[in-house]
Amino acid sequence: MRLAIDASRTTVARLTGTEFYALALIRALLHANTDHDITLYFRDQPPADLFPNANYRVIPFARAWTHIRLAAELFKDRPDALWTPAHTLPLIFPGTGIVTVHDLGYKHFPEAHPPNQRRYLDLSTAWSARRARVIFADSQATAADLTRFYGTPSAKIRVIYPGVSAPPVGDVAAVRAKYRLPEAYFLFVGTLQPRKNIKRIVQAFRRWRGSVPSDDLTGLVLAGKPGWLFDPSWVIGTEHVYMPGYIDEADKGALYAGARALVFPTLYEGFGFPILEAMLCGTPVITSSTSSLPELAGDAALLVDPLDVEAISDALALVSGNDDLRRRLGAMGAAQAGQFTWERAAHQVLNALKTV
Repeated sequence: MRLAIDASRTTVARLTGTEFYALALIRALLHANTDHDITLYFRDQPPADLFPNANYRVIPFARAWTHIRLAAELFKDRPDALWTPAHTLPLIFPGTGIVTVHDLGYKHFPEAHPPNQRRYLDLSTAWSARRARVIFADSQATAADLTRFYGTPSAKIRVIYPGVSAPPVGDVAAVRAKYRLPEAYFLFVGTLQPRKNIKRIVQAFRRWRGSVPSDDLTGLVLAGKPGWLFDPSWVIGTEHVYMPGYIDEADKGALYAGARALVFPTLYEGFGFPILEAMLCGTPVITSSTSSLPELAGDAALLVDPLDVEAISDALALVSGNDDLRRRLGAMGAAQAGQFTWERAAHQVLNALKTV
């Protein structure tokens, strides 16, 4: 097969979940592939070491790159199939379409997305789900949402869990000093926006702090940039909350390893990289009993109702006061997260391509 891949998401300056998925899975796919002629398509010139020895095209264009510039190049090159790792296939293009749909969070929490972005996601995902011959879903939860909201036949969907790479754990004390963090802290990692349940996480932390001695300096670290509809009132008036902003990739492992627990009871996730990254660093995890998160966590995390502030607070107390539980969750988490590898995902993609 002559396979075209939209690699435009891999050249952004700061990778978030979707961009990291595209980068890591394309690398694993190129490494595992022995059968297909693969060409990568970029909007911007990639660094020389991004995909060494790969065939690629750089086709700059200011706006509507997917629907105009990429589509035009595909009509010129005529590949057998196009794979887009992020929701959106061009409106018109030749050959077979393959698309990855990461989540349908905009359907569950429309108020957490800018209106124009929500409309575009809805229309583009609906189109891609119809046009694609095969859809890769990051989780069973996303697969079920595709059928529920767009009537996508389950036979069209392949659940392929992304892989997770263990973040290198450097000098924990140095990273704490770099971001001016306390020695003891609970950690959240992600964009600070309503869907991430920041308001209830802070409320639960405040409730937990009311039960500990006043000289306990344990903090809550909200690691990430403020996003759409971030409300400063979520944190104003709550002591010991730290907001260091975007965390350099090189520092994430030490940040996880130094945390008392990762607190990730978000409202909806198609796939939750932070909980598996924390597990690979031996850090206990508190996460939601909803969406894809139970699939990922298995029995290796404390699952809570993300709408129940008291339940989140009780989980903080349970983890904080039980060294044996933290050690047990750390060991179980490392084993659970070890099942999610990019090599496995790449081989599942290659097997799916045989059906196209």
